[in-house]
Amino acid sequence: MATLARLSQGRCQPCSPPPLPPPLLVPPSFVSAAPLTGMAAKRGTKTSMKNMEKELLCPVCQEMYKQPLVLPCTHNVCQACAREVLGQQGYIGHGGDPSSEPTSPASTPSTRSPRLSRRTLPKPDRLDRLLKSGFGTYPGRKRGALHPQVIMFPCPACQGDVELGERGLAGLFRNLTLERVVERYRQSVSVGGAILCQLCKPPPLEATKGCTECRATFCNECFKLFHPWGTQKAQHEPTLPTLSFRPKGLMCPDHKEEVTHYCKTCQRLVCQLCRVRRTHSGHKITPVLSAYQALKDKLTKSLTYILGNQDTVQTQICELEEAVRHTEVSGQQAKEEVSQLVRGLGAVLEEKRASLLQAIEECQQERLARLSAQIQEHRSLLDGSGLVGYAQEVLKETDQPCFVQAAKQLHNRIARATEALQTFRPAASSSFRHCQLDVGREMKLLTELNFLRVPEAPVIDTQRTFAYDQIFLCWRLPPHSPPAWHYTIEFRRTDVPAQPGPTRWQRREEVRGTSALLENPDTGSVYVLRVRGCNKAGYGEYSEDVHLHTPPAPVLHFFLDGRWGASRERLAISKDQRAVRSVPGLPLLLAADRLLTGCHLSVDVVLGDVAVTQGRSYWACAVDPASYLVKVGVGLESKLQESFQGAPDVISPRYDPDSGHDSGAEDATVEASPPFAFLTIGMGKILLGSGASSNAGLTGRDGPAAGCTVPLPPRLGICLDYERGRVSFLDAVSFRGLLECPLDCSGPVCPAFCFIGGGAVQLQEPVGTKPERKVTIGGFAKLD
Repeated sequence: MATLARLSQGRCQPCSPPPLPPPLLVPPSFVSAAPLTGMAAKRGTKTSMKNMEKELLCPVCQEMYKQPLVLPCTHNVCQACAREVLGQQGYIGHGGDPSSEPTSPASTPSTRSPRLSRRTLPKPDRLDRLLKSGFGTYPGRKRGALHPQVIMFPCPACQGDVELGERGLAGLFRNLTLERVVERYRQSVSVGGAILCQLCKPPPLEATKGCTECRATFCNECFKLFHPWGTQKAQHEPTLPTLSFRPKGLMCPDHKEEVTHYCKTCQRLVCQLCRVRRTHSGHKITPVLSAYQALKDKLTKSLTYILGNQDTVQTQICELEEAVRHTEVSGQQAKEEVSQLVRGLGAVLEEKRASLLQAIEECQQERLARLSAQIQEHRSLLDGSGLVGYAQEVLKETDQPCFVQAAKQLHNRIARATEALQTFRPAASSSFRHCQLDVGREMKLLTELNFLRVPEAPVIDTQRTFAYDQIFLCWRLPPHSPPAWHYTIEFRRTDVPAQPGPTRWQRREEVRGTSALLENPDTGSVYVLRVRGCNKAGYGEYSEDVHLHTPPAPVLHFFLDGRWGASRERLAISKDQRAVRSVPGLPLLLAADRLLTGCHLSVDVVLGDVAVTQGRSYWACAVDPASYLVKVGVGLESKLQESFQGAPDVISPRYDPDSGHDSGAEDATVEASPPFAFLTIGMGKILLGSGASSNAGLTGRDGPAAGCTVPLPPRLGICLDYERGRVSFLDAVSFRGLLECPLDCSGPVCPAFCFIGGGAVQLQEPVGTKPERKVTIGGFAKLD
């Protein structure tokens, strides 16, 4: 009753409470110990709350958040600080409705950010420019004539401009969860002491209740006084005393309705009215309960993972601390190295300076000596001194023999002095222009003196990199890359089952030059390769990965043998016996002249000097795109010798030497595999015919159809499977199948090349060392 009388005498009537003063805070020592019961049990919670203080600081004022707003970039900022920032940016009237700001103790001037008192408003000339540029209205401008203003907010956390829309801060949500966390933090660490009643006369009592509707804190007596029974205020629900009063629920800033849904497209909470508006038409909207449960599950799962791997976190912290110590030591070592190198440069410069000055000094002394001697000679020519005086005395001699004896030497000296006097020039130059230094290049080098950078990522030359019997890898550094002392090559197979753990690469260290050989690759595999350079500064970045297909079978090494076949004078085989060119002569011109009456052309054949009798073999060759007609393939050695030893002329260029029969009916009656298998090439095209022997079957269902032509690849590959009796023709670059044919493998099989008209074939060189030549043509082996 004494409290009630004190309040009634000095304050106001219960029905109309006076303006609320700011909350009074006292240290915890002045508060009764009753509210502190159980604090020892919450010591662990207090410790964790104290450790997260940096998460609760506003990036603008560096104080605890007060009514934080969520920016579109998901960062938070105090509402008052946001208004201050917009004011400094020149946006007027877009800081939200000031009347909507709660008059809670957290928003009173006594607890505002100290920066608010120093808020700087835009200058008048800037306001005038803003108005003329479309902010607001002015005479002569119709309202709404221009596009709506878009407000940009400079986020202090992400250092970027965030678009707030037309409504500015009024369109942002308050982060009520963050407010609650801040309040719990304040209570746990007792920041500011206990909360006192705002209605008591001094000395105020400790507040025990709060009212969200009245936005004030009360003691028990004051709460009963200002919430009398029988009035509407009696229905106010009391809460715990707090420094910040928040609404009961999150309200839509556009329609002041409670949010009930979440727009996944806009990633924004919406109310029922926002949901039916065209703004969110076609967007994926879910109930807020679903979004709550999904986000809570994700956050719980992530937090559980972090809490379950505390040992890993601690280990990584130790590694980072060790990295910090190593960084400090390495930085100090780098400073010492740089200082030592610069001192070395200074010592070299000082030594060079001393040697240059010594050279100049020696040159100067030499010139001074010569000029001094010349001066002495000229002084002796003065009257009565030196040489002239001596000559005058000699002239006084009357004894003729004695005079001649003495005057002879004197006359020579006088003659030389006279000549020097007539052709006078200094004995030495006084200029030291030859001692000038040109330090332009050195100054440029010293100016450009900088830390050595690691090499940039090399560029693999895909035109020169290929896989044959070995893998040849070629690369280069970018034009402005620092030099590399050596390189590291890493490679691995991609067609093997993946092993658990990190990808394991095979490595070759300290490779000199810009090319390398990788020996003994697995056949029929796909390798991925990459390169990086290294110098004194360390290792650079890896190059882009390059994938290479290896041949499907071991590579067969052989040479060309022109001893078999007709018209060998028209075949020009290179010295290394790996290239052959067919040169058409006079018979082809005569055949062209008799084109209407009958054409007789010759077939030129070149065989390989190695025959295959078992296993699988692969080789590749390049055919000149300008070739008229070339056939590349294999055949039985005995049949090839029988067919082309003294080969007869053929009637037409369409003659096919691979089977000896072009009739489809005949093919149907003969079931045995043909002794030859050739791929027909002409004028830059490959003919995929429908003959049973030459073009039987395809390598895959996606391959080219029979009876058509495909472009000629840069290299052709031939794969012979002796046991299966099959021959496959491939694109040797991409290893895409072109054709697969049956072949009679009852005897030795050797490569063969046929020419009709002009053409050229080049065998692919082996990447490794050239093998020993072994000839098996003719039924015996011969080593060269």
